[in-house]
Amino acid sequence: MTVTLKSKTEITVPKSIRCKVGFKPGDRVEFKVSDKTITTVPKLTPYEIEDEREIRDPKVRATIRKSYEDFVAGKSRGPIQEFFAESAARTTGR
Repeated sequence: MTVTLKSKTEITVPKSIRCKVGFKPGDRVEFKVSDKTITTVPKLTPYEIEDEREIRDPKVRATIRKSYEDFVAGKSRGPIQEFFAESAARTTGR
């Protein structure tokens, strides 16, 4: 898509483009400039940044991969009550 810049007009990202990349009203974006290229990326919250770092950790990726393989193979942890009991035991230190 091509737009014509005017001397006093700010650039508006067309709705069709925002929809394709998933930008919604209220989203914060960051502009990065390199030579004559402008890149627009979502501005991540500190929690999202931490998630991005964790997902790059090879140990975390291996755990996710193993969990997915178990899921596809039909393996599960058992009834949800067991999961909650294990979780409660970990938080209370029993």
